[in-house]
Amino acid sequence: MRPIATLLSAAGLAAALAGPAAIALAQTQIPQALQASQVDISRLDYGLRARRLADGVYVIEGANADFSPANGCNIINTGFIETDAGVVVVNTGPSRLYGEQQRALIERTTGKAVAQVIHLNLHPDYFLGNQAYADVPRRATEATRAGMAREAGAYETNLYRLCGDWMKATQALLPAAGPASTLDAAADAGVLRIGGRELLLQVLQGHTDSDLVLIDRRSGVAFVGGLAFAERIPTTPHARIDTWLASLTTLATTLKAADARVIVPSHGPVRSDTFALFQTRDYLRWLDQRLRTAAGNGLELAEVLKLPVPTPYKSWAAVETEYLRNVVHLFPRVEDAVLRGETR
Repeated sequence: MRPIATLLSAAGLAAALAGPAAIALAQTQIPQALQASQVDISRLDYGLRARRLADGVYVIEGANADFSPANGCNIINTGFIETDAGVVVVNTGPSRLYGEQQRALIERTTGKAVAQVIHLNLHPDYFLGNQAYADVPRRATEATRAGMAREAGAYETNLYRLCGDWMKATQALLPAAGPASTLDAAADAGVLRIGGRELLLQVLQGHTDSDLVLIDRRSGVAFVGGLAFAERIPTTPHARIDTWLASLTTLATTLKAADARVIVPSHGPVRSDTFALFQTRDYLRWLDQRLRTAAGNGLELAEVLKLPVPTPYKSWAAVETEYLRNVVHLFPRVEDAVLRGETR
């Protein structure tokens, strides 16, 4: 099977992300969003709920917000897919406690055992719930696994500081290593077959060095990871904006080629169109231009941090914290490039 990104023409690829509005995907009815998880801080209960997106495919929606004790640092959309061989879990959340409650919810919902876990990138809420899955295969690309190993200590420290008791007893448990365990071969082939399901896989870059996209072929539900954010300021600690923008174009083509029906971003609302891709693209273009203009005008980092955020971005989730982190992450690199006379 050819990688799904190659299935459309170059012209189709260019058109897929060229217009000003989101592309409607194949017609489908997404079940109404559930009431937000009812977090109980006194009991350290995330109140996780599974929303059925298609037959055997579910999302567990996190708060569209920044990390805080009030939401248990649960700001990620995780998911799971039933197969004849068991359940495939997509990301395990920010803590051991989340992973345990997620697994219990999955088993209550499906009555099936977990077959394996798939991680879409290296960020902490994609894998710090892994202790709950110590007895099942945990899989990621080799680049993602290496990034997790490199960053795990800092993630643990930062989330303990931000989230307190929610992080009790959380320690990073990495995906398995080695060619037989990592997802690189399956991603190169473009598909992972398990229990009668075909999970289309594609590795892109830009948000991180390895951004895995997973599309359930039967249902058309696409888990696009951190490449697309919906109504939320994107996170950028490992970002390369030019590469990310190129990946969004490729992703739009991939979704069309795969007949995707539902897009699950890691952060923000689930939709049946490519709106999250367009929001992310437009924000990244604006942010890049702002930073380049500021550097060209000789502004210092502190001055850039004080610039107002325009509509619509000023109303997005986590703007008060995430935008500042964007500037701190990216401005020094942009400033250096401008000083060297680089146009891009």
